[in-house]
Amino acid sequence: MKYEVLYQGAFALLKVHLSAGESVKAESGAMVSMSPNVDVKGTADGGIMAGLGRMLSGETFFFQELSANRGAGEVLLAPSSIGDIQAVELDGSYRLLVQKDGFLAGTSGIQVNTKMQNLSRGLLSGEGFFIVEISGSGTVFLSSYGAIHAINLEPGEERIIDNGHLVAWPDYVHYSIEKASKGWFSSITSGEGLVCRFRGEGIVLIQSRNPSGFGNWVKKFVPGR
Repeated sequence: MKYEVLYQGAFALLKVHLSAGESVKAESGAMVSMSPNVDVKGTADGGIMAGLGRMLSGETFFFQELSANRGAGEVLLAPSSIGDIQAVELDGSYRLLVQKDGFLAGTSGIQVNTKMQNLSRGLLSGEGFFIVEISGSGTVFLSSYGAIHAINLEPGEERIIDNGHLVAWPDYVHYSIEKASKGWFSSITSGEGLVCRFRGEGIVLIQSRNPSGFGNWVKKFVPGR
């Protein structure tokens, strides 16, 4: 499958070229335009339980499946947030863990499920007890709020990342959640609170903007009741 990411950085748009018989599944409502010979339908990929699991992780119950059933066609897809699009190739040897709302689209060999986090990570991560887990072989397209930046961790290398800036990371990269500073008072007053400590080897994708931070900024301009 051929694809192209247009306007990369802030207002990205994904162009997918489908050969005859090819299909791509995307987040519900992601289609911007498509060729007249492309069919679109809603599907609960993986069944009812898989759909319910995706809802618990912040994704939608249904996907949209776009198929070039009557010859080659073209599809334009876009995320709902103002941000970037990143393609990741999966070979089936590992699973990709993704923040909520991070999945945009994937080829037919990609499965989107949920992974339950342990109690401490669920309470403290800001992502809840369920997180999106992407597996299989093929191409997955991730979306972000702001631009996407890749942090390449060498074996044993550590990096501390604000959890509001996380996009995706492979399941073989170890991570833990901790206070930003040694004491709770300093962690809270610094504006950081809790952060994630990642240990390599592996690539962690982060986003240049924090949705919660933007929401708090907007609230300052909303008149009180």
